[in-house]
Amino acid sequence: MPPPNPPSDPPIPSSILILGAGVFGLSTALSLSHHPSFRSTRLTLVDRFATPHAATSSVDSSRLVRADYADPAYAALGAAANAFWKGSEWGADGRYRQSGLCLLAEKGGGRGEGYVRGSLENVTRGKREREREREGEGVRVLDGREEVRRFYEGSLGGDVGEWGYVNWESGWVDAEKVMRWARKRVEDEGRVECLTGEVTELLYTGDGARMLGAKLASGEEVRAELTVVAMGAWSGRVVDLRGRASATGQILAYVDLNEEQQRKFANVPVPLNLTRGMFVVPSSQGHLKIARHGFGYANPVRIPHPDPRKRRQADGITVSLPRTTIEDPGFWAPREAEQACRETLRRMVPELAERPFSKTRLCWYCDTPKGDYLITYHPDFEGLFLATGGSGHGFKMLPVLGDKIVDCVLRQPPEEFKHKWCWSDSQPEDFLWTDDASRGGPQGMILDAEMKKGSKL
Repeated sequence: MPPPNPPSDPPIPSSILILGAGVFGLSTALSLSHHPSFRSTRLTLVDRFATPHAATSSVDSSRLVRADYADPAYAALGAAANAFWKGSEWGADGRYRQSGLCLLAEKGGGRGEGYVRGSLENVTRGKREREREREGEGVRVLDGREEVRRFYEGSLGGDVGEWGYVNWESGWVDAEKVMRWARKRVEDEGRVECLTGEVTELLYTGDGARMLGAKLASGEEVRAELTVVAMGAWSGRVVDLRGRASATGQILAYVDLNEEQQRKFANVPVPLNLTRGMFVVPSSQGHLKIARHGFGYANPVRIPHPDPRKRRQADGITVSLPRTTIEDPGFWAPREAEQACRETLRRMVPELAERPFSKTRLCWYCDTPKGDYLITYHPDFEGLFLATGGSGHGFKMLPVLGDKIVDCVLRQPPEEFKHKWCWSDSQPEDFLWTDDASRGGPQGMILDAEMKKGSKL
């Protein structure tokens, strides 16, 4: 559904409440605090943790940073973010490492191949590849399994894919360090009141037409003229997003490295095989991470209907919500996921083939049908704005994402994203499995069903 025609001079809210201090929430808070239009607006940020917590999706040892997208709009947004990671305080003090990224697929027209070709076209458009290579940066095409293998000879040493390209301008960030730095920056600037509390529900007027704020688990009510739901994979707990956004768990597994291996892998271009959906990435914390960028696991949970007008008419709705180590402290990956990570390690990094995993976890995406963000006003409730739907590629945009969100708050969405980030008419009842041609691995898995098949090999 196209966004409504914006008013010529939208009113500036006197107060804004941001729910969630992850990537979308922190970036929004930072951008609002700097924007002259909101200099008189009272800004409040609420999160259930006082500092970035390891159970949240945005906190981890590493996150890929890339402009490698088959969609030109996201490729351009990624390139803009890359400039900040490389040339500003965002990537300073060891938070960013420009190791390069190797985007790969298997030949034959299967999953991932078209995405890699489209991404290659976007990152090389308008530039002569061989001249950029002579500058020691840019893009290098790897055509054929043997050529790919030779490229990684002496580092990973395994079979990472059949063909693709290396983009030396991509890399990775220490996600935990970034989130701690960003949170401290928000707090130190003093424009945003930061509250700690778990949001249990949104507050509405008696007729349910207008948003008033949020209620916390403590019973406290926090009110504002505009409420921004930026709760990532938890967003579906407070807003009915069925068919538009859904939580999916992506497997991560870690192996510890000794000091020699840490130095060896630190600057190796990260291999991401989109046909398999698997990649390995080093960290600054002494381990190698094996991960799957796939369709993920759904975790269906029955909850009361978030809309108070419908709550009394139904016995609730079923949505997929995260299950983390907070709810399940002894979590270990399902057998299927651990096997996929083990096979990836054996294939890509033979010298670590049988090294035990030190831990496993799930990274919870807030997935949308086509992988587009959901950054828009809710059409049914005055005073409710959504900033979510990262779909596994929100973190890399962190330095520029907040400004884009604020543009949308001002009803001036970027032209190239106007119809990508808007509220969709479609609302199927089943769970979402994002299909943007970048996902690999099995589709349609339910977490409990996979856990019942066994855990730990």
